[in-house]
Amino acid sequence: MQANAASGYSALDPCVHCGFCLPACPTYLVTGDESHSPRGRIVLMRALERGDISAAASSLVAHLDACLGCRGCEPACPSGVGYGRGLEAARAQLYAARGLPPLARLVLGVFRYRQLWRPLFTAARALRATRLPALLAGRNRLRFGMGMLAASAEMRQRPDWVGQSDPDSPEQVNATRPPVLRSGPAPPTVALFRGCVMDTLFSHIHQATRRTLEANGYKVVEIADQACCGALHEHAGDREAAVALARENVSVLVDKADYLVVNSAGCGALLKDYGHLLGTEEARHLAARVRDISELLAERGPRPGAPLNLDVAYDAPCHLQHAQRVHEAPLAILKAIPGLRLRLLPGSDRCCGSAGIYSVLRPDMARAVLDQKIAGVKSVTPSPSLVVTGNPGCLMQIGAGLRAADLPIGVAHPVELLDLSYSEAGYYTNGAEKRLSLAR
Repeated sequence: MQANAASGYSALDPCVHCGFCLPACPTYLVTGDESHSPRGRIVLMRALERGDISAAASSLVAHLDACLGCRGCEPACPSGVGYGRGLEAARAQLYAARGLPPLARLVLGVFRYRQLWRPLFTAARALRATRLPALLAGRNRLRFGMGMLAASAEMRQRPDWVGQSDPDSPEQVNATRPPVLRSGPAPPTVALFRGCVMDTLFSHIHQATRRTLEANGYKVVEIADQACCGALHEHAGDREAAVALARENVSVLVDKADYLVVNSAGCGALLKDYGHLLGTEEARHLAARVRDISELLAERGPRPGAPLNLDVAYDAPCHLQHAQRVHEAPLAILKAIPGLRLRLLPGSDRCCGSAGIYSVLRPDMARAVLDQKIAGVKSVTPSPSLVVTGNPGCLMQIGAGLRAADLPIGVAHPVELLDLSYSEAGYYTNGAEKRLSLAR
């Protein structure tokens, strides 16, 4: 067994099979099957490690492949089991023994090369602009895919979001006052990680990220020749491709700025883990400087904006709260917006079923998990105008689920709302910013 696989399996050593992880596992909650729980999967992973069960065994493959990799079991575990590390080792061993199913191989092959994913997602963006995906969105597999594409669009403006607070109140006066430029040390520099899906379907979030960072005193720099982060490949067990992509990114990003900012929770989780993945000093150096956009903004307050008269429900992305252990920073962004009525979505600690390409490979299980998330949205009173979350897959999955359920609720990244608040406050003076709109 390879050393990195052995070290991955050793993270499972503290497990005492207590079962505290079961209520935290979305697939167990859907199926009630012990083999679809972290405890059951750990038993299978240990059997695979020892060679007691073949990597080709259909039961093993079915249960390990069905794991979302959300790592919601980790904070629930009183023994500190590193389930994510064990799953990485098991999937890498399965990949080495049997490769990937054809659909997974095709999808990951596209994400492996910039020359493939960029034109594909550019074409998808053009299709989205026709509004056909929004019109065709629905419940069956094709229409749900259209709903996912429609949910990636920029929000459509609703005028009643803004201007509802007393314009003479101290809170409103302070919120609408443009930032004061201060002399002193040079501002921290931040390189924006562009990624793949974010750089094409969610480029509007990149723009909002740049504007809000600059409004809070950071200097944003652009770095060319970046690749996909490799998270999808690592989660599937294709460590060779994940390592190759990570090396590409390290080579162009290391020592280019004080921080590397990421607005996709899934990308951020792996980028922060590049030191473990590559085991080089350069990779560890870069990983130590990776920050989610919410972390950098929260470090500066962030600066308050203008009021938005809006009910929102926040849903925490799994790879932000469970993998990166970032909890309060996204809420700090939203709390910097006066007038915003913020609630945590019931079950916000549980996966929405997106999980990278999981919803493409296992749509039935992904939809069953999503149904619980949508039920949580329905239970919120008053009904939110937006579900807010900081990961592209979650935005698309939840957005499509809301459309399939015919709920008049949109989706947004937290930084989009802060960007709108700043725009209304007059923080941007070049006239180039666009008004945001509701994705519904």
